[in-house]
Amino acid sequence: MITEAAPAKINLTLHVIGRRADGYHLLDSLVVFTALGDRVTVAPAPALSLAVTGPQAAGVPTDDSNLVLRAARMLGGPAAAITLDKHLPTAAGIGGGSTDAAATLRALARLTRCAVPQVAEVARLGADLPVCLEPRPRRMSGVGEVLTDPPALPPIWLVLVNPGIALATPAVFARLAGRLGRPMPATLPRCASAADLAVFLRMQRNDLEAAARQIAPGIGTVTEALAAQPGCLIARMSGSGATCFGVFADPLHAAGAARALSAAHPGWWVRDSGLFV
Repeated sequence: MITEAAPAKINLTLHVIGRRADGYHLLDSLVVFTALGDRVTVAPAPALSLAVTGPQAAGVPTDDSNLVLRAARMLGGPAAAITLDKHLPTAAGIGGGSTDAAATLRALARLTRCAVPQVAEVARLGADLPVCLEPRPRRMSGVGEVLTDPPALPPIWLVLVNPGIALATPAVFARLAGRLGRPMPATLPRCASAADLAVFLRMQRNDLEAAARQIAPGIGTVTEALAAQPGCLIARMSGSGATCFGVFADPLHAAGAARALSAAHPGWWVRDSGLFV
């Protein structure tokens, strides 16, 4: 039996800078992963199967519409029982399906002693798959397949909030209406502290946030509530939403913010977390 972590993917920035002839958008994004996430366990079995457990299991498919099974079939569909312990909300802008599929590839590669597929191959499953294969801070560009290491990031803690809204990524991209932005600087700065990083992030964007707010205006309520918490350095939406994050310099303020937001908004999914290491 082998277990792999499937950490949440957070887009600290997300610039949409172009569109290819085939309709795929070109991105420039600074990505980190949190210690919070799902877990994928694989074990030898007579045939390939998928079971979903955990607090966010409701409604998660167990057929080939789930990226976990599609990733397994990319490795030849080995005889293995896969258990996905689901803690991240779905359709939430934090790469849940992609990070689960990437963890599945890593776990099955260990189980069967084969190599994890190359980036170009896994990109066929989705634009977020390549960056999730090796969860660490990355600059993600192209349509998600061009990955480079940014300067080392300072210690930060995040508070993640989802107001219970599921957003379909294609629907959010459709609201862009051709509005394209500029990329991040060619060379990213080296930030010595969380405060320095927040200053840099405030000069960057998530180009999908305005489009997502058109579909789900409650996203604005979430970012305002995060920004109002003591110690919050910046609040922004991640990915195509609706999960938002606040950046904090220390775990105490992050935990206090999460506790306060949970109490004020019991219907929201609220978690605090450090970065995945």
